[in-house]
Amino acid sequence: MMKTIINKVSILTLCFLAFSLVSNAQINKKKKANKDTENWRYEIECVGIGKPGTKVVRVWSYSKKATIAQTQSKKNAVHGLIFQGYAAGGQGCTAQKPLSNNPAVEQEKEDFFKDFFAEGGKYMKFVSMSGDNVPTVVKVGKEYKVGVVVVVMTDNLRKDLEAAGVVRGLSSGF
Repeated sequence: MMKTIINKVSILTLCFLAFSLVSNAQINKKKKANKDTENWRYEIECVGIGKPGTKVVRVWSYSKKATIAQTQSKKNAVHGLIFQGYAAGGQGCTAQKPLSNNPAVEQEKEDFFKDFFAEGGKYMKFVSMSGDNVPTVVKVGKEYKVGVVVVVMTDNLRKDLEAAGVVRGLSSGF
């Protein structure tokens, strides 16, 4: 009977250790993804016209792992429309100025953006993957450049940023 108890304890211990290792691997993967995103290395371009109040963009994200670059594409797209905008392009695209006209707002509102862009943060409300989205993966040196098409609800994003006092409203004057 004592051997049975010891075997059960050993099995439970092994299960716990295996679960811990898997959990730590997932946590480390998320930390790596967030570290890659903190550098904000991406390119953004218009790929077409979406529904009113939205922008359809391709965001090219960089990382040493293609899967990490792909998972960070939504975050990069929202960041790009807030701080970077994009040039005019094909498919009837016109130039898009960044939602923020203050280049220092990211540092000034650092606490807001830290929460906003956190894993599963509020930014997720304003972005979704395009319908038949197959990422384009290009190997560049020791890392990957991954292009993903996403739809960003820019009107809703602007309203939320205005309500939070992060960007000035369009009717606030010059």
